[in-house]
Amino acid sequence: MPLGEFDVIARYFSRNSPRGDVLLGVGDDAALLTPAPGQALVVATDTLVEGRHFLAGTPASAIGHQALAVNLSDLAAMGAEPAWALLSLSMPQSDERWLADFADGLYALAERHGVALVGGDTVSGPLVVTVEVLGFVPPAAALRRSGASVGDLIIVSGAPGVPAAGLEELQSGRATFASQDARVRRFLRAEPRLALGRALRGFATAAMDVSDGLLGDLGKLARASSVGACIDLERLPVAPELAGYPLAEQERLVLHGGDDYELLFTLRANHFGRIAHLAEAGGCSLRCIGSMVQGEGVECRRAGARVNVAGQGYDHFAS
Repeated sequence: MPLGEFDVIARYFSRNSPRGDVLLGVGDDAALLTPAPGQALVVATDTLVEGRHFLAGTPASAIGHQALAVNLSDLAAMGAEPAWALLSLSMPQSDERWLADFADGLYALAERHGVALVGGDTVSGPLVVTVEVLGFVPPAAALRRSGASVGDLIIVSGAPGVPAAGLEELQSGRATFASQDARVRRFLRAEPRLALGRALRGFATAAMDVSDGLLGDLGKLARASSVGACIDLERLPVAPELAGYPLAEQERLVLHGGDDYELLFTLRANHFGRIAHLAEAGGCSLRCIGSMVQGEGVECRRAGARVNVAGQGYDHFAS
């Protein structure tokens, strides 16, 4: 007999947390939480829909991981420390094996970053996962998309484009969810750059995470900062997993791929060495890909000459 709603919550989403700021967690009408004194509350919410954000048949543990990871990435972009999470889960039926794997994927990432699941909701319906994460940051240290100035360096972490390549391998049938292909692994298991985000406090002039494509997201940062941006295409980071692709494909994946959950930020030039050292110590590479300029929009250059780069970032409502 399928589990009822309250059995699902009790069995799979009621694990104890060591956090002392959770006075009352899962199981009551609402959670009771103790905000940290002197800290700003940071809140992020993302919804993942089957067929839109993840493929049908995606392993439940990967969905659980990703549902939390995309929110943690938003907190990383604010320089925040995550604390609590809420889960709203719509699913066609209470499949116990699926639920166990989903919970394992979500809790494994949550416990690694000290996040307590403190409440939420479960309903019957199409497979849709919504997670809200709350965290803290000193008010004066919070990172924002606005704040970049002319002359600031444009920096991106990690290797954008690899997850998009993994998605294309799955969609084409050249790889399966069980594949050990690094491109597929990166697509299924984003690693939020929380440590890097905290290290950027007091140094980054503007920051955001890359979720909808590097070029499109840089355009959002430039607009928020009321300046322009110029990218040198020769400087784009090309991961070993993309080395065998033609140049045009490398640029398409890196600039427009999406699902990267890397950090894109701007810095004064004299701070780059220090931040690069801190990032490297934490196992994260950084690449300077250009600088902020007078004007508006994003300009791409190759060998000093302006070039037009086709394509745009992901938009849910674009035709």
